[in-house]
Amino acid sequence: MITIINYGLGNIKAFANVYEKLEVPIKIARHASDLKRATKVILPGVGAFDYAIQCLEKSGMRKILEEIVLYRKVPVLGVCVGMQMLARSSEEGKLPGFGWIDAVVKKFDTTSFSCAPCLPHMGWNDVKAVKVNGLFHEIGHVGQYYFLHSYIMHCRKKENVIAVADYGGEFVCAVNSNNIYGVQFHPEKSHQWGIRLLYNFAKL
Repeated sequence: MITIINYGLGNIKAFANVYEKLEVPIKIARHASDLKRATKVILPGVGAFDYAIQCLEKSGMRKILEEIVLYRKVPVLGVCVGMQMLARSSEEGKLPGFGWIDAVVKKFDTTSFSCAPCLPHMGWNDVKAVKVNGLFHEIGHVGQYYFLHSYIMHCRKKENVIAVADYGGEFVCAVNSNNIYGVQFHPEKSHQWGIRLLYNFAKL
């Protein structure tokens, strides 16, 4: 069963709709007790890094989330800011991230762009899978996904990068370390590519 964490941020209904169409049972977690028996977890997120961390703390679900992910090895998928929270820190805020991925989050460096794209990076973008197993099984090396963000993850370990995209230069848009996954784009808004990715997560 997929457990979607509802801590006040993210497109909970959109995820639920995708899994309903896939006939995959889900549960919406609003309290720590809702996570105790989770076998897979989605951590959505929109907005600012510190605010997302604070909202999760206030929900009372962070401690049990850390327990089931780090000790029970339950697969987790962080989406957008949910992915950024997996890193050690973010330039957008002052609070520490989870540190589950050896990475830091930084704002797009627009000084290195050959043209002058706008921030946030918003809309559809090709995503190139570095590893086509796992989340990208049967999607292939290239799919199209919907983005809305101004900050990107910089991984210290190349093996954690499973997909990249290009916006004024190549950037990391999907990561993995053991049972921990993250995507910068919004699979719940990405039509057939996103539906297949969420199906793949359910089958991990």
